[in-house]
Amino acid sequence: MEKYMERALELAKMAYDEGEVPVGAVVVRKTTGEIVGEGRNLREGAKNALAHAEIMAIDMACRTLGGWRLPQCAIYVTLEPCPMCCGAIINARIDDVVFGAYDYKSGSAVSVQKMFELPYNYRPTVTGGIMEEQCSEILSDFFKKLREKRK
Repeated sequence: MEKYMERALELAKMAYDEGEVPVGAVVVRKTTGEIVGEGRNLREGAKNALAHAEIMAIDMACRTLGGWRLPQCAIYVTLEPCPMCCGAIINARIDDVVFGAYDYKSGSAVSVQKMFELPYNYRPTVTGGIMEEQCSEILSDFFKKLREKRK
């Protein structure tokens, strides 16, 4: 698990360096352990509300595997997914969601709501808090520097 979260953190660091909220995600094919999709937040640079790390990683995984369903796949993301990303995960039929930092403002896997427990047609398993300290730290540092910049 940590191997994939470490890669997601590398992607989050790339987003950080680009002035984006530092979130990274990878989609892993569980049968082979291969990373089939990667993404990082690109909302500011792309000027696109949809450019979340999870959406980018799911898009790449769909193109890599040649279909919109991603069975036997897991997504590793540094921050608990928002409602939009939870919806994309459900629609892509991803088996497992593994995240680092909890998002008490808009996290929709467990914090604000539990989207994966609602009666949708597909319900992935959820594991939170993997490498939580590192995932939380990069976000805290980013927002601290952003507040200092605004002063």
